[in-house]
Amino acid sequence: MASISTLLNVKPKTLSKLSAGILSVAAIAAMAVYAPWNSATAQAPLGQQPADSKPVFFVGNNWDGTVTVIEPSGDFKQVGVINMIPDRKQRMRSIYWNPIKLVAFYYIRNTAGEGNDQFVDDMYSTPDGRSIVASRPSFADVVSINMSTGQINWRFEVDGLRSDHMAVSPDGQQLAVSASTGNVVHVLDINSGKELGKFPTGDKPHENIFFDGGTKILNSSIGDVQTSYDAQWQDYTKGDRYITISDITKDFEVIKTIDLRPALDAAGYPELSNSVRPAVLSPDEKKLYAQVSFFNGIVEYDLTTDKVTRVGQLPGSDTIPEDRKDYVNDSRHHGLSISADGKNLCVAGTMDDYVTIVDTATFTAKNLIPSGKPYWATVTPDGENCLVSESETDSVTVVSFKTGQKVATVPVGNHPQRVRYGYVPANWSGTQ
Repeated sequence: MASISTLLNVKPKTLSKLSAGILSVAAIAAMAVYAPWNSATAQAPLGQQPADSKPVFFVGNNWDGTVTVIEPSGDFKQVGVINMIPDRKQRMRSIYWNPIKLVAFYYIRNTAGEGNDQFVDDMYSTPDGRSIVASRPSFADVVSINMSTGQINWRFEVDGLRSDHMAVSPDGQQLAVSASTGNVVHVLDINSGKELGKFPTGDKPHENIFFDGGTKILNSSIGDVQTSYDAQWQDYTKGDRYITISDITKDFEVIKTIDLRPALDAAGYPELSNSVRPAVLSPDEKKLYAQVSFFNGIVEYDLTTDKVTRVGQLPGSDTIPEDRKDYVNDSRHHGLSISADGKNLCVAGTMDDYVTIVDTATFTAKNLIPSGKPYWATVTPDGENCLVSESETDSVTVVSFKTGQKVATVPVGNHPQRVRYGYVPANWSGTQ
């Protein structure tokens, strides 16, 4: 049997500290996918809205275990709340009876969860607009829940001990989910939860992007962000951090692996991390705009020449710790989306506490909008506005790409992260 440290994908020394800590505390959703704007999602929405449904935005409240549903335009007011952990007691019983799962559960709480459990990371609605599918990191699974009844349709356990970011294919039928400690991406049938295939990644797979008409999936792995080995000379301890591209038409074969390290070094940026956080593609899918660990800025990577073509540093806060080990999960900026025309990026300056619109031609920022630990950025269906979750203030702020000004702010649940566009039943009352 593999050791606990191997199954957790952590070093024995780290596990020892963890154990001591534990003991001490005793469509495009049926045509509604608004992933990065590219040739596959250049117009929104694609296709027809599901019958008897209405468009909304879903906001995943990670520490609450809920999803707040808000209007997709206007004042973006709250519509209702969905409980994403109706089986919490059952899941906790299974965790308490399994020592490995129990160690993992508390490890997640005390590291990535910042002392809290992670119950909702990412979510999308199903093609018929009747159910919502979410990844639940602390339970290492993905579930589909009927929005009218609150009942679970299906549950899928990922490899390893934590689930993470997801993405949905342009036709809304396939769901890609990162298995953080399993170092794979599972691709599921969103309706049944059946695994269609999976592919290997670097250490700690994170962001997923469907592109090339939905025939390929791009995954970025961020490495071990929970350790205190954060000095630049200790970067090698973070593990293998790759951009992995899988071809769905070739049975999910990995057709390309990209390590940004050589490209960053060649471009004159040896001090930058090669851990890609949120990323988006340009409309022609030739450029990747990425946020990387510890950096308050944007890295532009040309996918055709495999070169870092530009790096733009953005304004920073005077309150940022000098010691990188004090950064939250190695983040600095963590949230990125791109306007429909590809001319502007919406940036969540997570540790710098601001949201800003950045010109892709010059990498200059417009207004810096004060924000409480912004965590994610999502484009509205018309491509004109950006929704940013504020995990510290428990709200979502809407910013105009054109003006760079705040349009609206709406309160949501505890520690909002991912924001996704989708559908709910037309007669949905806002509660289950």
